[in-house]
Amino acid sequence: ITVKSSNEDPVTAAGEKDDNRPKEEPWEMTLKTTVVDIEAGEFQGHKVSLWELLHSQYIPEENRKELLELYEAGELTLEQVKTVVSTIVTRAAAAAAAKAERAEPAAPVNGPRAELVTSVSVP
Repeated sequence: ITVKSSNEDPVTAAGEKDDNRPKEEPWEMTLKTTVVDIEAGEFQGHKVSLWELLHSQYIPEENRKELLELYEAGELTLEQVKTVVSTIVTRAAAAAAAKAERAEPAAPVNGPRAELVTSVSVP
């Protein structure tokens, strides 16, 4: 029988307070504390962390993994990650909104349509 031991020193691990979760990496903490003001989807009007955007429905899992790997390896800067993530979320949210509009047209296709009348008074 082979028993694998943890790489942590048992004394250190037992002596740490309130550390039931794994310690966050600096790059991970940076993504969680970097806030973006994005005007798309459910994030409209809110400041959101890059971490939250990366884990949103708008970023496919394979894209998220690739972005995290490249950022962790230092191949992407924080600004590059911010730009890529913001672009993906904005485009995906716009596509989802367009799809929803096509699925539920505002007026029946063969029915009467309301016309917008604008009046301007000139003094």
